[in-house]
Amino acid sequence: MSTQTAKTQITKTQITKAQIAKTLITKNEMEIFFDAISRNESFARVAVAAFVAHLNPTLEELADVKTAVSEAVTNSIIHGYENFYGYGRHGERPVTECPIHPGKVRLKCILEGDVLHIEVEDKGKGIADLEQAMEPLFTTRPELDRSGMGFAFMEAFMDDLEVESVPGQGTIVRMMKKMGSTAWIDCEE
Repeated sequence: MSTQTAKTQITKTQITKAQIAKTLITKNEMEIFFDAISRNESFARVAVAAFVAHLNPTLEELADVKTAVSEAVTNSIIHGYENFYGYGRHGERPVTECPIHPGKVRLKCILEGDVLHIEVEDKGKGIADLEQAMEPLFTTRPELDRSGMGFAFMEAFMDDLEVESVPGQGTIVRMMKKMGSTAWIDCEE
């Protein structure tokens, strides 16, 4: 084996270790499950905000992510599991008219460098007509003062939105957002 060949092999090994170290440093994920009740919507928002905090996001980025997560989780609770207590005009009805249906919401976040991937999943009733549900102002719960803007907000505040739903089996909302919106401005100078 020549000296040149030996040096090349060492370099390849070093690069591989460096790539592995970079992946371990730049990729992080978390997954939590919580009961499908209204008070956990704020928990989900704060959990995601804490998860991305080390990236030092702008207030606008943080508000966008928190709003999108809030909308996705609220949809799971209200539409997936039909748990209305804590939303809308529940104060006008006795609590006994707002039963809590058992169910869990899964929130998974993956950070790959500065790109945040979010999944919100429920095993609720699913969406019969996904195309109609994604239309702005469409709601199946007008009596709860729902605006029908949940998917529109998710789409507006995130860089990518994908929704999968099977009636009777549940819904998965996948969102993506590149954090650090000022980075591309710095590169242009």
